[in-house]
Formats: sequence, C-alpha cells, structure tokens
Amino acid sequence: MRTYAKPVAAVTGALALAASLTACGGSSAASDEKVVTVYSADGLKGEKGDGWYDKVFADFEKETGIKVKYVEGGSGEMVQRALREKSNTQADVLVTLPPFIQQAGSKGLLQPYAPKGADQVDGADKAADGSWTSVVNNYFGFIHNTKELPEAPGTWEALLDAKYQDKLQYSTPGVAGDGTAVLIKALHDFGGQAPALEYLKKLQANNVGPSSSTSKLAPKVDKGELLVANGDVQMNFAQAKSMPNLAIWFPAKEGGKPTTFALPYAAGLVDKAPHTENGKKLLDFMLAERAQREVSAVGGGFPARKDVKPTDANALALAELMEGVEVFEPDWADIDENLSSYVDAWKSATGS
Repeated sequence: MRTYAKPVAAVTGALALAASLTACGGSSAASDEKVVTVYSADGLKGEKGDGWYDKVFADFEKETGIKVKYVEGGSGEMVQRALREKSNTQADVLVTLPPFIQQAGSKGLLQPYAPKGADQVDGADKAADGSWTSVVNNYFGFIHNTKELPEAPGTWEALLDAKYQDKLQYSTPGVAGDGTAVLIKALHDFGGQAPALEYLKKLQANNVGPSSSTSKLAPKVDKGELLVANGDVQMNFAQAKSMPNLAIWFPAKEGGKPTTFALPYAAGLVDKAPHTENGKKLLDFMLAERAQREVSAVGGGFPARKDVKPTDANALALAELMEGVEVFEPDWADIDENLSSYVDAWKSATGS
C-alpha cells in the first residue's frame, strides 16, 4: 500500500479550470483531415487559456497543423455521448476518469493503441488490452473554504454536523467521475456497501443536491456559498491559483487515517474514429516527455510516466500535499461490473 502526504492547509496552483463546453464540428469535421476531436472530463483546460490542455493542444497544432476540437463534460456524460454516437462516431480521443474509462472499454467504444511512452506508465494506470493509457495522474480529494472554515473537518463523521446543512455538496455518482469517487471512497472507508450507504443517507440532510460537474463546486466553496465539496487534487490545486480560499483535504473515518485513491485522466482512441491517425498522434504527443514535464508545472497534476520526475515548485508542493495520506487501490473490475447497482443503491438510500 503506497503512503504519501499529510494535507497542507492551503495550496497554490498553476491554472484555473475550464467549465465551458465547446461543441464539436460534427460531419464537417469528419471531412477535414487536419482535425482531431477530443471528448474529455473537465479539469485539464484552463478558464483563462492557461491549462495543460491549452498548452499541449496549442503546441500540437503548431507542430502538426492538426486542429484540436474539444468537448468537455462529466466523465459519465462523455461516455454516454460517445455511446449514443456509436453508429456515427464523432470523437477521436476520449479522456475520462475511472471507472468510466473501463466502462468505455467494456462497451466497445475504444480501439487498442499504445501511445509512444506507454511502456513508462505503470501497469495499474493502463489497460491490459491497450485500449487506454493514463496521461495525467491524479488523486481524489475534498476541498474546504479556508476563510469560513480555517481547519478542514478531518473526518466523514464531522460532516454530519448541522453547521454543514446546505453548505456541503458533492457531484452526482454515476454522472461525474469525482462524484462516483465519493461513493467508491465511502465503500472503502466504511468497509462495505451497507455501512457506506447508511452514512451517505445521513449526510444527505446536509447535501445541497445533485451536480453533474465537479468543477462547478469549487467557485461556490471559494465564495463561501459552500463550506465543503468534493473534487480532485489536480483540478483543485489548479483552481487554487485564482480561488485563494480553497484548500484540499482527505476525509478519514473517525479514528483512522486520511485516505485517497488514484483517479487518473485516462485516454483512449475511439473505435471507428473519423480521424484515427490524428488521434494516435495526439495521444503520442500528450504522453511525450515534454508534455509530461508540463503536467505539474502547467497543469498542477502528476505525470503519468514514471521516468518523468519533475522538480518544479508545483511538483514539490503536490508531493508535500500527499505526504501521510494512505493510498488504496479500488477493485476496478468489481466497480466496472457493479457500478450501476452501486449507483442505484446510492439513489435509493439518499432519495436522489
């Protein structure tokens, strides 16, 4: 079991996260040989054009002449969109968080392709059949407002306090990758489905309600509209540059250690992609050493390649943030197989 770091009270980052959605070009894009369409979970594109995607896509277009068309949404939302378009494929590259990347693979949405440099990605961070490879490593976490709530709550149980009523929100399991991660972490920390759902049922008294996108919660926390919300380390670390009242923390079960698990941005080549070769080139580019070195410095995340060990200020701050936090590995095969039943059970328990 890997062990990393104790949460720090405040973080600084390198960019802000995009929450905008850019529509893809549809049939006109399919006739343009110099285009590649990316469907992605939110978190890597900057609101001010200063995110990792912004840098990588601009460099890619400059070097190859291939324009990147970008569509953003929740992890589950992107997979469902690709699934609806299966008979008329629009996307070339799909980037989502687990367990949705595994879901995309099991539904036949991806074709095998190992990008250059994939041999330097740990086996747990890529598919055995070559259908997807992590391009940015990341971890699940929570955030709190440092002005209204200087000290992080610390435990799951603390969040049941009445002071969090209508001041707490987490994104929707089954729709958002980070929302699904709330359920996965609760299943682990509470030791199974029954106690996890019993807890989440109690927490519902304080929960504001559903949110399809986790990125929309951080601005509410920064402004004090919420005291606590879920998120992930890369996205929230990046957002903290323009949202000074955010701090990342990792809930523990009362009496236990703070825990988290890897929640990487994983990319796959879409089956029957209209621009397969361009998709391969973009995947190669994202996993190249130069782009991987920019994951921390520009994107506030962790490189997917184990041979890339950045020493920039963000990389050092991220290592400190993770110090002392216990990292567990979910049973992704079980989650992929039973995700629908877990989500249905969560809906039933919480009345969502």
